[in-house]
Amino acid sequence: MEWLHRMKEALDLMEKKMDERLDIEEITKAAYTSPFHFQRMFYMLTGMTVVEYMRKRKLTLAAQELASSSSKVLDVALKYGYDSPESFSKAFRKIHGIAPSEARNPGVSLKAFPRISFHLTLKGDKDMDYRIVEKEAFTVVGKSTKVSCREEEHMRQIPRFWEECLRNGTTDKLGSISTDGNLLGICMDMQPDQEVFTYMIATRTDLTTPSEGFFLRTIPASTWAIFTSVGPIPSAIQNVFGRIFQEWFPSTGYEHAEAPELEVYPPGDTTADDYRCEVWIPM
Repeated sequence: MEWLHRMKEALDLMEKKMDERLDIEEITKAAYTSPFHFQRMFYMLTGMTVVEYMRKRKLTLAAQELASSSSKVLDVALKYGYDSPESFSKAFRKIHGIAPSEARNPGVSLKAFPRISFHLTLKGDKDMDYRIVEKEAFTVVGKSTKVSCREEEHMRQIPRFWEECLRNGTTDKLGSISTDGNLLGICMDMQPDQEVFTYMIATRTDLTTPSEGFFLRTIPASTWAIFTSVGPIPSAIQNVFGRIFQEWFPSTGYEHAEAPELEVYPPGDTTADDYRCEVWIPM
């Protein structure tokens, strides 16, 4: 499949650039896609950002070089993009559990993070129903928090944020001012190179000024691919997100637009096996 070939070309280039500064524009040209789409796809397929992957690969290669040569720690640090021995040592110790200078000790244990490869598995065990819908811009109101993609920290931060908003009455307040009764989970302002994005718990509104403690945000006019999730939250909707990026995108010609992703939660028992909600992906 052409998609797999393009991703392989990008990975080949990334391996060649391990001892150079990361140029995401050059890498994504090899994949014939936008930097945003490539980085979003990479993360959803691998569970790590491009930056994190490059960091782990560089530290693997650095450890191998230190263990098998007489290269100075400073030279290796500079070769793999670190500005100082101190920053290199801190990153090295986090991965390998030892200082760079100890990598030469006989019998020392080092971590090896292998190069990844992409394989498309055609499961065919369950259809993915979706619809393409164009929507005008609309306004939402709510609260937000900045979360990290690094080592999937957002998988812990976002549920904690929902628990906090449920506990302190935020979701009840949003429900009372909603124009359609739905709560929204919004992933926006994604900065893949910084490994962070903003997550907002919100609802649609006609307000022109926000209620106390909330802020307004305009969701731009977009063409959306809308998928239905059936089952308890968050496992069911997380599974839908996974299938969108692992199965749907690779098998279609669509590309992710650089715009917010929406989780649309109607009223109901979110722990029920038949709870239905939606994922909106901007195209």
